[in-house]
Amino acid sequence: MRSPTTPRPTVSMSTPEAPGRADASPSKTRRKQDMHALQELGVALVALDAKRLATLDLSEPLADAIAVARKVTKHEARRRQLQYIGRLMRDVDAAPIRNALAAWAEGSQRERARFAALERWRDRILDEPDGLQAFFAGHPAAPREALAALVADARAERARGAPPRNARALFRALKRILDDEGTGAAARHASGTP
Repeated sequence: MRSPTTPRPTVSMSTPEAPGRADASPSKTRRKQDMHALQELGVALVALDAKRLATLDLSEPLADAIAVARKVTKHEARRRQLQYIGRLMRDVDAAPIRNALAAWAEGSQRERARFAALERWRDRILDEPDGLQAFFAGHPAAPREALAALVADARAERARGAPPRNARALFRALKRILDDEGTGAAARHASGTP
C-alpha cells in the first residue's frame, strides 16, 4: 500500500510525436506494388518491337534479359525471367520508359482513329450523292476532276460486283490529300504563317 505522503505519478495525456511520413520508408505493401509495376513495365518491354526497344537506351544487362525472355517459351521459366527483369528495372529510371510507351500507344490510337475517319469519308463519298461535294467543302484544295473520276469508277465497279480496286485507290487518294494538308499546315505553323 502506498503511503499518503508519496506523490502519485503523473500520467501525461499527450502522445509522443509520431515520426513524419515524409522521412519514413515506404510500407512493405507499397514496395511490393512498386515491384509489380516495374515487372509489368518489363513485360511491356518484352512485347515491344526491336526497333522501338533500341531507342530506349536500356542498360546492357536489362537489354540482354529482355532478349532472353523473348526466347523463353516455358511458362515457369518465362515467369522467373520476367521477375528478373523486374529486379533489373529497380536500377532504371522508369519514367522515360513509361512516357515513351504512352506516346507510342497514343500515336497508334491516333492512327487508328485517322484510318477510321478516312474509311468514313470514302464510304460517304461512295454512298451519298452529295458526299463528294461535302468533302470538297471541307478540303477545297483537293483535285476535283481526279477524285470525281475515281468516284465514278468505284461506283461502277461496285455496281458490277467487281473487286474494290478503285475504292482502294480512292482511299489512298483521300489519304494523300489529308497527308498533304497536314504537312502543309505543319509547315505553315512552323514558319509562323496562318
